[in-house]
Amino acid sequence: MQKEITGWHSPALGREMPIATYGHYGFALLMIPTAAADYLEYERFQLLDHLSPFIESGKIKIFSVNSINTESWLNNDMEPAHKAIRHNQFNAYIFDEVIPFIREKTSLETPIITTGASFGALHAMNLFLKRPDLINGVIAMSGVYDLTEYTKGFYDEQVYYNSPIHYVPNLTEHEILERQRRGKIIIATGSGAHEDPEANRRFSGVLRSKSIPHELDIWGEDITHDWPTWRKMLPYFLETRF
Repeated sequence: MQKEITGWHSPALGREMPIATYGHYGFALLMIPTAAADYLEYERFQLLDHLSPFIESGKIKIFSVNSINTESWLNNDMEPAHKAIRHNQFNAYIFDEVIPFIREKTSLETPIITTGASFGALHAMNLFLKRPDLINGVIAMSGVYDLTEYTKGFYDEQVYYNSPIHYVPNLTEHEILERQRRGKIIIATGSGAHEDPEANRRFSGVLRSKSIPHELDIWGEDITHDWPTWRKMLPYFLETRF
């Protein structure tokens, strides 16, 4: 498959940020890594091999970015308030730098769908919900949409604004809600080891309370919080929902 690694010095983050692009055509699939991982994680764990038919056929063009969680929520030596500042800088990097890069490599009309697993699912969901004018949907796998699961008890205004289960219930701006309602939202999780189907049901209820259409797909107890699950899930949804 066609692969290109590029990058630039991010003004938002003040550091070099590489990005891997796979494919030549199709809607843009923006992949957010899990936890402390990097932009090549999805390739390293063979998920890209399972997406190869979609890439080669021109259905999707993948853009995989670096995580900065080790510089924010997973940095135990950092003041909690500073973690939130760093995370907001990551959001700005995606919105102000990565999205224009994707537009340059595709077109202004090309749909952009975010996706991620585990902590990456929370980020992928948050990015879509915050800017549905830029992003057209999300495939979130094995996520928990409560940021306080990662903040070690810290909670402030910026945690609130990056924790979907907290801020979505209070959304009132009609234009944002209407854009969210037009998006394609898939929430998927297993019921096996280290999965949290109840957290997914709770978040589904929040979306339902705001009349935001979405699909909640809870898989069985044999589906655990691990790469074999995500290698099954993502191709399944790309095949059947897009």
